[in-house]
Amino acid sequence: MQYAYTIADVVVTRAGALSISELMLSAKPSILIPSPNVAEDHQKLNAQKLISGRAALMVPDALADTMLVKTALSLLSDEEQQKELGKNIFSMGRPNAARDIAEKVIELAA
Repeated sequence: MQYAYTIADVVVTRAGALSISELMLSAKPSILIPSPNVAEDHQKLNAQKLISGRAALMVPDALADTMLVKTALSLLSDEEQQKELGKNIFSMGRPNAARDIAEKVIELAA
């Protein structure tokens, strides 16, 4: 996947936590299509968090067949928006999250 992210100008993906964490570390502009078939609609909540931070675009699953191509072409033709989305999603990432959690666990256990 690292190679795919490296060569991609824009990523179109579901809005699961692992996909979003990969996007954050790769600083890739993205279009999220939250799956409607997940518990508690968590993918929509994930996507909305990024939307509110101007870090991604979202196309609802029910509208993907009519909106996705138009949205993707628009983003691909707008380098400034790509840069903004990439910068913003990267700033939301936590590349040292595993270490931070481990340190907190050790601190609490002491």
